[in-house]
Amino acid sequence: MEREGLKSRLGFILLSAGCAIGIGNVWRFPYVVGNYGGGIFVLFYIIFLAAVGIPVLTTEFAIGRASRKSVAKAYEVLEPKGTKWHLHSNIAIAGNYLLMMFYTTVAGWMMYYFYKFLTNGFAQMDTESVRNVFGNLMASPGTMSFWMLAAVVISFGICSLGLQKGVEKITKIMMIALLGLIIILAVHAVRLDGGIEGVKFYLLPDFSKIKELGFFTIVTTAMNQSFFTLSIGMGSMMIFGSYIDKSHTLLSESINIAALDTFVAIVAGLIIFPSCFSFGVNPDSGPSLIFITLPNVFASMTGGRIWGAMFFLFMTFAALSTVIAVFENIIACCSEKFEISRKKSIAINLVLVSLLSLPCVFGFNLLSGIHPLGGDSTILDFEDFLVSNIVLPVGSLVYLMFCMTKYGWGFKNYLAEANSGEGLKIPKWCGFYFKYILPVIVAILLIQGIWNVFAK
Repeated sequence: MEREGLKSRLGFILLSAGCAIGIGNVWRFPYVVGNYGGGIFVLFYIIFLAAVGIPVLTTEFAIGRASRKSVAKAYEVLEPKGTKWHLHSNIAIAGNYLLMMFYTTVAGWMMYYFYKFLTNGFAQMDTESVRNVFGNLMASPGTMSFWMLAAVVISFGICSLGLQKGVEKITKIMMIALLGLIIILAVHAVRLDGGIEGVKFYLLPDFSKIKELGFFTIVTTAMNQSFFTLSIGMGSMMIFGSYIDKSHTLLSESINIAALDTFVAIVAGLIIFPSCFSFGVNPDSGPSLIFITLPNVFASMTGGRIWGAMFFLFMTFAALSTVIAVFENIIACCSEKFEISRKKSIAINLVLVSLLSLPCVFGFNLLSGIHPLGGDSTILDFEDFLVSNIVLPVGSLVYLMFCMTKYGWGFKNYLAEANSGEGLKIPKWCGFYFKYILPVIVAILLIQGIWNVFAK
């Protein structure tokens, strides 16, 4: 059976960026920037994105493009005979399922809030009532299951239309709409009374933070953010690498994707900080920012129903673009691994992902007594920990070792693949950095991520 490819370069860039752009860009990045030195943090973030995130992304794309396979079979095509690199594919595939086990729930929350603002559900609500909307949603397994299933069915439905007519075409529309929405929302927020104060707090360098938090803390936080923002390590980028031709170098493509991801993350802060400063609200991070703080701001704002609906439409597109990209990877992996048709793979995974997503939904209500990481942690926190702190850094480390050592695919083969086509090329002299320094940085991020959770 002939394998479908992507129709356009723009489709590839928007799909890959759509996979990278997610809820973390909005509910974590602006908060971290504002509280870790503003412009100083952004500078370090961009340096580490160029030094760590982008190089590792080129390795994932290179493995995909050279093998023309998903992570399920890519190693088998490229690995030297007798080696066991392909064992990593099982961890990567498990990571995709784990991510979707909680991400579908969060995508459902975004859709629910979009619907709520669209139907004027926040009209005449005071601060406490807005807070209760989220609490009531968490307490209702039925409502949460409905919106989680809506996210799953819509996303698999788009995948069922095919790679070009479904995934590429619809993600392109969603991503262009997302970029348009975020610019409109940011322009509106900056023009609010007191909005400029929010911009100053957000982006002006605050050198006192270096003194307060310590230089090392700011640098490691920036490194962490720059690495995890691109979703590298579980094959969700590899699949899109396998669908493109060799007309452009992988460094050029990776820079475009990282730039789009960074643009959305920075502009999200231009919505959040001016809005919060204008209404005298302290910007938070995580779910409370998106589902309590900002809805309260929108509820107090003139035309808040429209601005709230637009914001949650943007968030829905950000979440669904990631879900669709990861579903595409899951579908391709199952089709290749078990040699079944795309339709059969979609049907099986529609049921499987729906069932696997239920523990996360119930973790806020029926199973709320379970705290896998201690304290007040939820099943979502545990699933997120496994993906973010183990699957992604371990996968990235494996890609690097596979592409750099003579026991794997090797630096020479990687370099030839990455530098095929027009655009920026990776110089040969980068070999030392790629082979000996990058793996150490990624290993430190892996150890630090696990330490931070269990050392509390």
